[in-house]
Amino acid sequence: MLPGPRLRHNPLMEQSLAGSPAETPYARLSPDKVIAAVEAAGLPSDGRVLALNSYENRVYQAGVEDAEPVVLKFYRPGRWTDASILEEHAFALELAGAEIPVVAPRVIGGTTLLELDGYRYAVYPRRGGRWPDLDSTDDRVLMGRFLGRLHRLGAARRFEHRPTLDVAALGRAASEFVLDGDWLPDYQLERYADTTEALLEGIDEAFAAAAPLRQLRIHGDCHRGNILWTAAGPHFVDLDDCLTGPAIQDLWMLLAGSPDEMRRQLTDLVEGYEQFADFDRVEIALIEPLRALRMIHYAAWLARRWHDPAFPKAFPWFAAARYWDDHVRQLAEQLEALAAPPLRL
Repeated sequence: MLPGPRLRHNPLMEQSLAGSPAETPYARLSPDKVIAAVEAAGLPSDGRVLALNSYENRVYQAGVEDAEPVVLKFYRPGRWTDASILEEHAFALELAGAEIPVVAPRVIGGTTLLELDGYRYAVYPRRGGRWPDLDSTDDRVLMGRFLGRLHRLGAARRFEHRPTLDVAALGRAASEFVLDGDWLPDYQLERYADTTEALLEGIDEAFAAAAPLRQLRIHGDCHRGNILWTAAGPHFVDLDDCLTGPAIQDLWMLLAGSPDEMRRQLTDLVEGYEQFADFDRVEIALIEPLRALRMIHYAAWLARRWHDPAFPKAFPWFAAARYWDDHVRQLAEQLEALAAPPLRL
């Protein structure tokens, strides 16, 4: 029997390196620490703590005596400056003040950003809801109206401390990180390098052809996992990746299926969107380039976070050769999607 492919990355070594506090950013964030953070915010904790699904940050539901539970979001150390976090909070409060359904942080002691033992955190009200299906025209039009309102307010002023959607950072820097980190099996190195380079060239060409793009404050990570749906409609629960960018970045992740299905979905979204904000159809040509960017960036994001013990536990398949086989194949398929004509409304 021939030996299996040699995987240059050693996940066991990564996990052993993760033993130092510098490599495990949440090592000291125990349930007792969460309870202490609740008390430090002036809320009487009832001792109940429930970890919620989150990897980039740590998010907990915490019980409060004689009141509704609250949600505490602990920011990943070193990722954002205080100014950028406060700008995220200000955007959320601005949206909520305009009755746009976004869950905004509580203002406590005159600020929304608290700190305890080196951990920065914010306190949010708990909000329920379900994953949005967006199966009906009515739901998609309603979602489009919500995004149109969000973007109309987002265009009213500019971020000063939040990032701008950047092809070089999301694409080229991400692919270089993967190549430099010995993650790929040897037999996939050249194919990955060639495929990502071709994708990045196509992405650059698409953005150049669409220029000049209208830049505004956007959600930035508008996938269905960041949306909760209630009888009153949708609301966002996380603006952690809000940035400056084109409107289409907040629409394309809501599309799924065949080109015909995505065209119908986008038609409905835009119908609702244009009730509140103008939509530049030139941006439709960026849907597949943006999808390609996200695919490249996602793999690099997992690699960059592998020292966090939560990541090997949640994504054990990432360190396997089969993942990279599938990833490179999907990148090659995405290269074909870039060459296809864009959707037409």
